[in-house]
Amino acid sequence: MDMAGKTVLITGSTDGVGRYVASRLAAEGANVLIHGRDPTRAKTLIDEIVKAGHAAPTFYPADLSSMAGTRALVEAVKRDHQRLDVFVSNAGIGSQNDGPQRQVSADGHELRFAVNYLSGFLLAHLLLPLLKAATPARIVNVASLGQHPIDFDDVMITRGYSGSRAYAQSKLSQILFTIDLAEELKGTGITVNSLHPATYMNTTMVRAGGIVPMSTVEQGGAAILHLVEGDDVAGKSGLFFNGMNEARANPQAYDADARKRLRALSLELTGL
Repeated sequence: MDMAGKTVLITGSTDGVGRYVASRLAAEGANVLIHGRDPTRAKTLIDEIVKAGHAAPTFYPADLSSMAGTRALVEAVKRDHQRLDVFVSNAGIGSQNDGPQRQVSADGHELRFAVNYLSGFLLAHLLLPLLKAATPARIVNVASLGQHPIDFDDVMITRGYSGSRAYAQSKLSQILFTIDLAEELKGTGITVNSLHPATYMNTTMVRAGGIVPMSTVEQGGAAILHLVEGDDVAGKSGLFFNGMNEARANPQAYDADARKRLRALSLELTGL
């Protein structure tokens, strides 16, 4: 897909793999909307892109650990744009960010579930009018091979908490949502896919977990860009990719009842 003139929103794009994807798409002539919490990082990225001779991306600050912050991001984007060709849900926190202890969001939800999954769920639904106005359009959910089945009796992991379990549950939730939303949007011209970009990329999140990086942001970024603009995936939806290749997720992702339960819970928690 020719990205020149296409409008792309990438959450979590002032650092890590999101930053790389934003730079690449700006170089291809896309109208890039970047998101993060740190204006200084955003300015550095904008300056780099402009210095390279490309149009400056627009920065939208927002705290996605808050439902109000997530909704405010959508309203800001809607004020400025009539259409959105691609939404990349990339923002997230790792298993050890700010320590291994259980943390909660501003709305009282387990923090990794709130940031990594619920915010993307809410954003995708609220951005649908802009995506429908741009069809064919794409949604790309940046998930992980690290997946843990959802315990619907304790989704917020109040018992036996571990950061790695919370992270893996939030990432599997993204994949269940991807399949569910793809079915809902069948025939609309909007595709929805998820992926594990690369294993332990050299990012702030990985280093914060005390993990030695195994791959580069360029490798992960290439996999994300494949789903953003690849012609070979233009008509594909509801799939999970490991890097460049279609793969199978945790079996719970293919359980229609689990997806229905997650959807009902997510609609309730987000107030949709």
